[in-house]
Amino acid sequence: MKKGNWTVVFEDKMIVKNEDDFADQGRGYTFTGSEHNALWADKKFSNVWAIQWTNDDDKDQVEHRDTTPHAAYSEDTHGNFRTQFIDIWDAAHLKDLQAVWDADNVENETAEEKVARLGAKPTSYKSK
Repeated sequence: MKKGNWTVVFEDKMIVKNEDDFADQGRGYTFTGSEHNALWADKKFSNVWAIQWTNDDDKDQVEHRDTTPHAAYSEDTHGNFRTQFIDIWDAAHLKDLQAVWDADNVENETAEEKVARLGAKPTSYKSK
């Protein structure tokens, strides 16, 4: 199985971005909160071990838990990849960017000086 632009590991409840700023070393987040239980428990994923999503016609994207051959990701079968996985990764990444911005302080620095040094606090993040 090739490395996808995005990797979803169901056992670990993890989504990893492997493109853009994270092409060399993926950036993953684990989603274990109760608000994500429905996603991980969705019956359509009950036999899926991992997804290596590439947004192309690759027939080797969905790895199954049993001996079912690897298959292409199909929105008809698996749903919209962006709304199920990318959008929640983007929200987690924005939260991380904001926490890093909040923690980057210089003693006696005013709010205006902080914005001048770092730029405005991130308010949105959207993967391609």
